[in-house]
Amino acid sequence: MQSIRHTNYSDKIIRTFNYDFADVFLFDRYIVSEVKTGITFSWDNHAKVIVEDITKYTESNGEDLIYLSHRIYSYSVQPMDWLKFYRNRFNLKGYGVIGYNSNSFMNTVIENLFFTNNSVRFRDLDTANQWATNKILTG
Repeated sequence: MQSIRHTNYSDKIIRTFNYDFADVFLFDRYIVSEVKTGITFSWDNHAKVIVEDITKYTESNGEDLIYLSHRIYSYSVQPMDWLKFYRNRFNLKGYGVIGYNSNSFMNTVIENLFFTNNSVRFRDLDTANQWATNKILTG
C-alpha cells in the first residue's frame, strides 16, 4: 500500500492539497484522498475545508466529480457527517473506497447508511481508477 503520489498515476495529478490530517489529489474530474493514521474524519474538522478548497479550485459543487477514498492508513469516519455534505450542497457524481483490509470495507457499510449514492468498493487502485474514468465518460 503506497500513496498515489508514488504510483504511475502521479503524473496525472493536477493539484495536491496537503493538510495536517490528509493529502488530497485532484485529477481530471476525480479526487483521491489519503487520510492520515489516527484521524477521526469529520465534516467540521476535515471534510469542510477539503470541500471548500476543491469547490473553489474546480468551480464545481461536486456534481461532476468522483471521490475516491484511498485507505492506505488506519483512521475512522464520523458517518453521520455525510448528511452535512448534502446540506452544504456538495453532491458527488460517485464515491469509491479503495481498501486493503476488512476494516476499511466495514466502514463503508456504515457510511452507505448515510450516503445516498452507494459507495463502490475496490481492492486496488487500478480498478478504482478505471471505474472513475468510465463513470466520468458514461455519466
